[in-house]
Amino acid sequence: MPASDTPPVHAVEVAGLTKVYAASGKAPAKEALKGIDLAIPRGSLFGLLGPNGAGKSTLINILARLVVKTSGTARIWGHDVDAEPRAAATAIGVVPQELNLDPFFTPRELLDLQGGLYGVPRRQRRTMELLAAVGLADKADAYARTLSGGMRRRLMVAKAMVHTPPVLVLDEPTAGVDVELRQSLWAYVRDLNRAGTTVLLTTHYLEEAQELCDTIAIINHGRLVANEPTRTLLRRLDSKSVSIQTDADLAAVPEALRPFDAELAEPRRLVLRYQPSRQPIGAILTALQAAGIGVVDLSTEEADLEDIFLQLTRAPEPARGAA
Repeated sequence: MPASDTPPVHAVEVAGLTKVYAASGKAPAKEALKGIDLAIPRGSLFGLLGPNGAGKSTLINILARLVVKTSGTARIWGHDVDAEPRAAATAIGVVPQELNLDPFFTPRELLDLQGGLYGVPRRQRRTMELLAAVGLADKADAYARTLSGGMRRRLMVAKAMVHTPPVLVLDEPTAGVDVELRQSLWAYVRDLNRAGTTVLLTTHYLEEAQELCDTIAIINHGRLVANEPTRTLLRRLDSKSVSIQTDADLAAVPEALRPFDAELAEPRRLVLRYQPSRQPIGAILTALQAAGIGVVDLSTEEADLEDIFLQLTRAPEPARGAA
């Protein structure tokens, strides 16, 4: 059946996805994925987070057809990875964690070869356009072995985009990349996303995911424990702290502030923790005024993605056979 010209609502869909690695030697069988249901909207910049061994790489490798799933379904741009392997492979570009570049090829040669492997006609290849986009146009004819780690990482992104896939998977793309190169890489990824490419990102830099991703899923022990818009996820903790610098030394926390879990951090600095949904900041200011405390400075701090991540992944793996 010919593919429809109408793009799918979801760029990636997995349903009931499981993967069991067979026992090997003394190592017991391991259930890496336990019935994952996940739908990634077309055009999103989607974060997939989780601790080491949670199942992120297994999921990505199933999408890339590097790992055979045990059960369930996986579709990329509407194409089932088993029933339509060629169409599914054409719809996705994967930047793996490992830098698997032939050191004796130049960037120009590597991209031309990759384009040929995907059946991109020579006149339609965008080799120099892609190298310029990742800041490597001046290195087009240098051997890959002479490139720095950051340059090789950017070359991997260009290599994944030679066939113009609608879905780009970035598996820990900024590992070992310095701050300047990281920023330029993210600028390019944002441009791709704005142009319509759906981006699936895994990263251990949680502040990076919080800044970049519009939606975040968290996987732990092979199960999906969160899948929400980033802003919604950050509201989960409903916790905030406020640091108040007073105009005079305090010997103890005033009684009027005890309902706000107040702590006297320094003689002139109070730290209060509260739930914004139940205790508006105005109530704190009223309590300060009632206690006769003058405020010199005030700063607030909200829960960040790291707090959410730790809360959701701190639980131990359920015992085998437990509900």
